[in-house]
Amino acid sequence: MRLIDKMHVLHPLKGSSRITKDLKQDHGLRVNRQRVRRLMQLMGIQAIYPRPRTSKAGRRLDHTVFPYLLTGVSITAANDVWAADITYIPHGEGLQLLSSHHGCSQPPHPRLSAQ
Repeated sequence: MRLIDKMHVLHPLKGSSRITKDLKQDHGLRVNRQRVRRLMQLMGIQAIYPRPRTSKAGRRLDHTVFPYLLTGVSITAANDVWAADITYIPHGEGLQLLSSHHGCSQPPHPRLSAQ
């Protein structure tokens, strides 16, 4: 299970078939695809691929569509708009929290603003 998890973290686009192939070729393990698929389901991991109609908003009744808050806002100077993101990164002993904060704008370049 640890090898499957490590392979999924390194190559999240690979599904059970490709992971099975890599386990056989690279590690010399005798496993079949159904076992790898079952272990992946047990760990709650799956390959990342485009799902059908993922951009269609409001498909469920409990889905809330939030408004774009910067409509009509003129961003002219640095530090006018900030963004933040929080994610969890898996590592050897569990998960680690990573947060990122950054400014989204720079003042316009003098040559570009003259036009």
